[in-house]
Amino acid sequence: MPMGLVSGLVLPVFTLLLIWLIRFDGGLVEFLSSFQKMSMLSKVLSLAAIPNLLLFFLFIWTNRTLSARGVIFGTLVVAMVMLALKFA
Repeated sequence: MPMGLVSGLVLPVFTLLLIWLIRFDGGLVEFLSSFQKMSMLSKVLSLAAIPNLLLFFLFIWTNRTLSARGVIFGTLVVAMVMLALKFA
């Protein structure tokens, strides 16, 4: 489960960084603040959590159910962060 939890928390961060590198010319803080100003930061974070679905199925297909459970828990943590950003 710890491997799934760590990978479930790290993969959205890497995805967000990948989106930043591909789509934005400024710094990371500017990237995040521009989405916060448009009230879209929670939406970008939800898009960054989509690759966790692939990771979840990868763990299921390789019979690593405890790691898959950790990915789900990590995704729930990311969802709580998204909700906190949306209502803050």
